Amino acid sequence: MSAELDLTRLRVLAAVARTGSVTAAAKDLHYAQPSVSHHLSRLEAEAGIPLLQRAGRGVRLTEAGRLLATRAEEILGRVEGARRELDALAGLRAGRARLAAFPSALATLVPDAITRLVRDHPGLSVGLVEAEPPEAVAALASGDVDVALVFEHTDVRHTRSVEDLSRFEVTTVLDEPVHLVGPATSGTPSTGPGGTTGGTTGGTVPAMPGGMAGTSLVDLADADWIAGCERCRADLVARCGAVGFAPRIAFETDDYVAVQALVAAGTGVSVLPDLALRAHRHPGVATTPLAGAQRRVLALTVGEPAPPARELVRRLVAAGHTLQE
Repeated sequence: MSAELDLTRLRVLAAVARTGSVTAAAKDLHYAQPSVSHHLSRLEAEAGIPLLQRAGRGVRLTEAGRLLATRAEEILGRVEGARRELDALAGLRAGRARLAAFPSALATLVPDAITRLVRDHPGLSVGLVEAEPPEAVAALASGDVDVALVFEHTDVRHTRSVEDLSRFEVTTVLDEPVHLVGPATSGTPSTGPGGTTGGTTGGTVPAMPGGMAGTSLVDLADADWIAGCERCRADLVARCGAVGFAPRIAFETDDYVAVQALVAAGTGVSVLPDLALRAHRHPGVATTPLAGAQRRVLALTVGEPAPPARELVRRLVAAGHTLQE
């Protein structure tokens, strides 16, 4: 072998082997046909042995040509892999990932994930936007963020579930339980405006001996309910409808701190996911897991994300695993 093998010429030989002809290889590589022929001639000179032979109006690879073409594919694959790894390393030394996430995730998962990320890659920065899932998906689709952290209820479907996610790369961060939330002192009458009992509808929180433990949705069919955001309200209605009643919704707020304060005051009961209770736990509420109910937290990206976004997703998953330990 008279010289080192050139990568460009190896790429040309691999294309000829893959496509079956010089003409097809030139089209595949977007080269002029004379350029392909020139590269092949030079490669034969570098190899010091014939790589192609005439076959009618075309060419075919010799045994040496087939061997080198096979090795060329391996070599080019390794070079491309090394290039991707170097690009990823460079991207993690100085880069930025933009994240849209719902409030309870911002208070629990996200700080842990960012701490892990900047500890290992000090050159990275993360931009944060608070957004409920529909707004987070829209921001991701428009390119305003690189990662959208959303949730969907996997055990009950309703018209306001997260839209079709097939256009995104979806990574499961964690599956969290959903809890019934009632006042720590059961049987407290709902309090309406001006201190009158009965809230807006005259309902009460039924007495639950031993607190909320073992309580089901059906047990609270006659209670006043405190609903969350529009999607959370739809989820509550769907859950209650599945067991045979329509919840009497007395208050609505998308602030999980306010939900718990209202429950503690005896104005009603509610349903909250685990992250909301981890983010804030009012001492005046009691909770119990809602049997079979869960919420799945997902990280969405568009296609193959840039290294900072890909690493952020990995750290979000790690933070989710930590919460579940």
